[in-house]
Amino acid sequence: MRRHHFGRMRRGLFIGRFQPFHLGHLEAVRYILNRESECVIGIGSAQYSHTFDNPFTAGERIETIQITLKHAGVDISRCYIIPIPDIGEHRLWVSRVISFCPNFQTVYSNNSLVKILFAEAGYSVEPVPFYNRGLLMGTEIRRLMAQRGEWRSRLHPEAAKYLDSIQCEDRLASIMQNDF
Repeated sequence: MRRHHFGRMRRGLFIGRFQPFHLGHLEAVRYILNRESECVIGIGSAQYSHTFDNPFTAGERIETIQITLKHAGVDISRCYIIPIPDIGEHRLWVSRVISFCPNFQTVYSNNSLVKILFAEAGYSVEPVPFYNRGLLMGTEIRRLMAQRGEWRSRLHPEAAKYLDSIQCEDRLASIMQNDF
């Protein structure tokens, strides 16, 4: 399943839903770029939006990630941001990810299923150190958005401004009202 590795260029894959891309994700990208030449940021569940678990579109997530990386001083030329739709079959999912992404050698994830599936496919899988995990969890950030709480400090300020511009709090509040 693994593709050929040409030259010394090494890429790590960091896959997540990034709902939203917060400061913990930023630190993970920095960690990966300290170990790899480039980082492929795979936006999982790319086809979903406007639900509590996945409130933002793939395009909104791409913008949030690019804004964060740019304003945090990360060399964006070393990053690829790739939307990856889910297919609902775990056995086929790794092939799907590979077909959407440029070649990569190492997968960085703390998700048990992601680790198992890529290890079974022959990839090196490394954990990513958690950064301020108590505060930086997507579920909690989305809850705070819905309740108009203090979520902005958990994202890069420019990313928070962007999410404000698309009325993220109104969207999450409306979604939560409809879901509960």
